[in-house]
Amino acid sequence: MALLETENECPGGEGGESIVQTCVLGGFGESCETRALLSSLPEVHGSTMTSESATQRFLVIMNRYQEQPHLLDPHLEWMLNMILEFVRSEKSPPSLVHLSFKFLYIICKVRGYKIFMQLFPHEVADVQPVLDLLSRQDPKDSESYLLVCDSPRDAASVLVSKFMTRPDVKQKRLGDFLDWSLTTISQTNDQSVRDIMVLDGALQSLAKLFKHGKRDDLLQYAPTILQCLEQKNLSESSQAMLRKLGVKLIQRLGLTFLKPRLATWRYQRGSRSLAANLSMSQSTTVAVTPEVETHKLEEDYDIPEELETVIEHLLVGLKDKETIVRWSAAKGIGRVTGRLPKELADEVVGSVLDCFSFQETDNAWHGGCLALAELGRRGLLLPSRLTDVVPLIVKSLTYDEKRGACSVGSNVRDSACYVCWSFARAYEPEELEPFVTQIARPALQCQFEPLRLPLSSAVMTTPSLSLAYRIASALLITAVFDRNVNCRRAASAAFQENVGRQGTFPHGIDIVTAADYYAVGNINNCYLNISVYIASFPEYTKAMIDHLIAMKINHWDSVIRELSTKALHNLTPKAPNYMATTVLPQILPMAVGIDLHGRHGAIMACAEITHALYKLGVQTNRTVVDIISSECVDALKNIHQTLHDRKQYRGFGGELMRPAMCGLIEKLSLSKMPFTNKTVITGWQSLIDDTIKNLPLVSSGVKDCIMVAVVAALSALCEEYYQDEPGQADSAMQDVLVSQYIEGLKSPQMLTRCGSALALGSLPRFMIHSKLNQILKGLQQMCTVSQKDGSFTEARRDAVKAIAQVCVKAGVCAHGSPDSALCSENVTEVYGALLNCMNDYTTDSRGDVGAWVREAAMTSLMDVTKLVASIAPEILLPDLVKCMMCCLAQQSAEKIDHYRAHAGSVFLHLLHSTDPAVPHIPHQEELLSIFPVETTTSLNWNAPSQAFQYITQLLGLPQYQYHTLLGLTVSVGGITESTLDAWIQTYPEQIDLTGPSWVSIPFLKMLDQILANSCFEIFTTQENHQFCVDLLALCKECKKTKDISKLRACVTVFCGLIQFQGEVRKKVLSQLLMLLCHSYPVIRKTTASQMYEMLLTYDDVMNPEMLDDVMTLLSDTNWESDLATVRTHRNQLCDWLGVPRPQVVSKLASCLDGGQSELIHDSESSCLFVGVLFFLDLCTALNLGAGWCEDGGSGESDTIPRSSGSSRQWHPAAPSAPAKQHGLRPPRFPTERPSLFWTHASTERQGAWPGLKGVGE
Repeated sequence: MALLETENECPGGEGGESIVQTCVLGGFGESCETRALLSSLPEVHGSTMTSESATQRFLVIMNRYQEQPHLLDPHLEWMLNMILEFVRSEKSPPSLVHLSFKFLYIICKVRGYKIFMQLFPHEVADVQPVLDLLSRQDPKDSESYLLVCDSPRDAASVLVSKFMTRPDVKQKRLGDFLDWSLTTISQTNDQSVRDIMVLDGALQSLAKLFKHGKRDDLLQYAPTILQCLEQKNLSESSQAMLRKLGVKLIQRLGLTFLKPRLATWRYQRGSRSLAANLSMSQSTTVAVTPEVETHKLEEDYDIPEELETVIEHLLVGLKDKETIVRWSAAKGIGRVTGRLPKELADEVVGSVLDCFSFQETDNAWHGGCLALAELGRRGLLLPSRLTDVVPLIVKSLTYDEKRGACSVGSNVRDSACYVCWSFARAYEPEELEPFVTQIARPALQCQFEPLRLPLSSAVMTTPSLSLAYRIASALLITAVFDRNVNCRRAASAAFQENVGRQGTFPHGIDIVTAADYYAVGNINNCYLNISVYIASFPEYTKAMIDHLIAMKINHWDSVIRELSTKALHNLTPKAPNYMATTVLPQILPMAVGIDLHGRHGAIMACAEITHALYKLGVQTNRTVVDIISSECVDALKNIHQTLHDRKQYRGFGGELMRPAMCGLIEKLSLSKMPFTNKTVITGWQSLIDDTIKNLPLVSSGVKDCIMVAVVAALSALCEEYYQDEPGQADSAMQDVLVSQYIEGLKSPQMLTRCGSALALGSLPRFMIHSKLNQILKGLQQMCTVSQKDGSFTEARRDAVKAIAQVCVKAGVCAHGSPDSALCSENVTEVYGALLNCMNDYTTDSRGDVGAWVREAAMTSLMDVTKLVASIAPEILLPDLVKCMMCCLAQQSAEKIDHYRAHAGSVFLHLLHSTDPAVPHIPHQEELLSIFPVETTTSLNWNAPSQAFQYITQLLGLPQYQYHTLLGLTVSVGGITESTLDAWIQTYPEQIDLTGPSWVSIPFLKMLDQILANSCFEIFTTQENHQFCVDLLALCKECKKTKDISKLRACVTVFCGLIQFQGEVRKKVLSQLLMLLCHSYPVIRKTTASQMYEMLLTYDDVMNPEMLDDVMTLLSDTNWESDLATVRTHRNQLCDWLGVPRPQVVSKLASCLDGGQSELIHDSESSCLFVGVLFFLDLCTALNLGAGWCEDGGSGESDTIPRSSGSSRQWHPAAPSAPAKQHGLRPPRFPTERPSLFWTHASTERQGAWPGLKGVGE
């Protein structure tokens, strides 16, 4: 049975939240399967395949219990007995024995050899089989078991230790083995891999030997071995494993020097069993802490001199750079100290406490914590030492030291939590109560009173307050405010252990419930929610505030600084007087200090605390100046000028100071600080303007947060200080700001444009009044003009956002002035700008960056539409709603999951909106049947398999068919395989290419996929079907482009068209044969390769007798050679395939022929459907050359002689500007094509909204 638990984790910087599932098993659920698997070993051992399959399955079963191996204990005995039966049997072949031992090893690896070995048989009858197995081993191989680099070395060390300690062996071979081991250690070094393996094996075997052997047998050898280790100086080795084994062996030697004894002076709490303690409730004192020890209870004996060397090595091991070495040394300290007299043991404790010096590294602090935990767990740390130990542990709980771009100390804090956890289990509540119960008294005395000393001195030096910050508050601070999630969880577990076993922590149960293992997993939840709940208990309020001020607002990590200031904002209502009279005066000097991180955090903290005090004052009808002192007000006012005079807005520090100061401006403005001095306000405004102007100079990683801070500061500043009277703007500042930011929209710097656009969007309503038309024109111009050169994508995105923000703030008035509100006169222009941005498909090295603009346009359309529909739905014209819904339907078929989901969400939101209801939605009833109201929550737009089942149904609605097919074309022609599969599965029978494509490559790729999936199979049995003819004509229009990727896509489509019968097949072969002589060698090579695959796929294309010759010619010819050579081979292929050889015509003749010799040469080419017409309409922008007279890049072009039946011809019209520039003649399109541009009666201009295609047909 498995229990699933879900937890919140915070990876990386811990700014986000992810879901992690852990599986807690309730028992060994594969017992029957394992029994069957073991029973099948005699049948499967003979085959490599079956034996490997059985082994892998057994591995899968066993690996599930790697974290809970104890669940296997009830089943180990029968599993071992079944396997050992095969081993014992004389009839078992070697392969079965080998497989059985492999299964035994798997069990041993999961459960561990210590438990596993206890279940092995110890019968006399097993001696002979074991000897037989040993005799079969290769003697040379067996001698090297201690010297190999894998698990046999570990097993060999255990076997040696067991074997050498047998009574019959130790007398004859123990000395020889020790001599060999010491010789090996002395003659090797750690400079080569071979020597490292040899040293590892020798040290392991000696450590296991001194662990399992008797003291009397090994004591005589201990000094010699210790001397050898000293000479070897393993503590200086570069190999962590060798240092660990050295420490392990030294501690075993130390235990050998001392007699096995249980220290009578140790602290004894009583039974460690919870059941035993419950049965002994109401009993007499269980703790035994002897005050005076007599010589009768403790035998005096001499301590060997070597023991000093042993302890010295163990203390050095506590400071090792590797955790495994420190952990082994800490256990050694605990074991050796347990056999020492009280006085010597106390000296060892004092030496361990010396590790807690700020001159020591974090490794020493970590090792010291581990050693203290071991000493406390074993009762060797007497209560008299707690007064020295607890302050060091409290410091360890907040140990954090910056090293370069990161910090060290998380392991120290984690081990300090382990010490607190072990103390909870080791001591009676009466022993730890002085360090817990004294929290309440000093905290309650000064909860709302200012401290007499400076805050830093109070935290670090005041004796009475130091007791207030003992175990409980220190653990809670770590559990809530630690940067590392493992430390927070360790502190939470230690606090819970103390609450359960000590029962003296104030409000322990309530806090444990709120700050459990899973709750502290999210750092935002810890700082902003859990801390507020814990601070509601007065015992912990000041401790948490003081820690944030002293340790966190100057933290090296900016995320922690920001969270700390937000936490201070939330904690201010818990101690407002303390914040106003003590904390704020304390951090104001830091705000203009020399430390960058401290200055940054202090400025943000001042802003948050001041704003929190203002909100508290509003509840009691007091202003903020009534709460804080005038000195604090003056200090807040002068922060900007001080930083400006020191030039601290420049360089790297400026990237931190600017957003922090903008945050202070915002919060002080929101707090309605009475700064009547115009110099202060002017200085703030100049900082905002200078920051927007210099945005291109800041690092890319901080530009977004700076823009957000600047925009928020500008909005609050205008709201508070730029009103002559409520709702009436300061006309001078209004003119200056609006003109300045509109001018910034024309800046050559992209980030300056972004900042100016966002600044205009953040202006309050009274600043927009009478300037709306000017602002909208500037934003619309930036969206339109900047799109011509294809750059400034982020600026267009922010301009689109600003348009919606300005419109929402200005409001709607159907018959109002277009300079003050959104009305019938300007609503069309606003929608035109937003809908135009829906067709922004700009791409660069970052990919489809135009998607940012499209996403912003979708959101803006939704906001503006809901506003207009709620106030003046009559100005929402049917054509506007139709264009908007069609564009949203197109984006709902987007290939990028994120943007498809956003478009679908907006589409459904507008469709199902009832308050307000959006009028004039085309086919609203049909849409509601396709998208019921439950789809707003149940439909997963991110999953193509779900989304396209609904999107393809829009093809049945005439108003949405064009745009839906347009979106599907881009999606299917894209590179997302899941989108393609989902579309083909949901749309196999409805493919109707009456819908056009404006992007050539996705359209050609879509055609290729449709042809490859046999979606047009119905036409393959009919010769010269009109649809096939039109499809061929569409593809032929793309052949003259100079774009390599388009030509390659065109070749693949031609090869797919070969499946059609009749004249279509012949014309396809003609086009392919012409491409074999294309001016680009890569196209010739690609065409030959595709034709080779085509002939393999479609075996009915040509006479089977000639197939081998054609295939050989295609594969053996170097199609990248010169055209003259290639043309000879191509003409040979024409003869074999029965296709007329193309004729070489000059470029002049081609142009005199009207550009039709290559492109239009048969009667069927006139039957182009609407998709071709739309494709040709965009030929200038896409450079497809459709209908133009241009060659493929060479001086010659190949053409097929025109059939005599050709009657339909293109009639050239007046060349457009791009056509004149390239010397091309555009075709005149048939009049029945849909209109590309939408013409509005009021504007009387065409081409105003390129995005509104197909409207007004």
